[in-house]
Amino acid sequence: MSKKKKKDKLEKTLVEKILDQNKIKYSQASFATHEDSGGVAQMDTSILKDKEHLVYKTLVCEGNKTGPLVGVVPVTEHLSMKKLAKISGNKKCEMLPLKKLQKTTGYVHGANTPIGIYFNHHLPIFLDDSMNDEEEVAVSSGEVGRSVWLNPKDLAAFCHAKVTDLKE
Repeated sequence: MSKKKKKDKLEKTLVEKILDQNKIKYSQASFATHEDSGGVAQMDTSILKDKEHLVYKTLVCEGNKTGPLVGVVPVTEHLSMKKLAKISGNKKCEMLPLKKLQKTTGYVHGANTPIGIYFNHHLPIFLDDSMNDEEEVAVSSGEVGRSVWLNPKDLAAFCHAKVTDLKE
């Protein structure tokens, strides 16, 4: 393979290999990232312009009854802990402390992905219903700055996810 071809095609992440194994169609994407004041990688979504609402963030939370669970909402929105608690059978939910994140999911902050988390740990996944009317959404592919675009119905089916209103 020539250098040019190799450069055009990104090396596959574990998540992309999982999607291949399960015959789920997707396309690769990479985003520029920068560190915020706390040293945490932030995705630069300005290149997306009118498609930013199609990019979803994966938030790992902890329920007082169920333990770790995952909420997936657009990067333009905030996750409602009350709604997540109610749908998941908890009295309350809160963000999983950063120090427990990689040990719980296997991913660093900014790289959590519902696909990899479900595949490796079978944590409960909850997807925001804003993706219902979309043909394609983007979620992390398990590395900071890397995402996959895929059909949200395929994502929900693979992760055995509940699709519900999770936005603040």
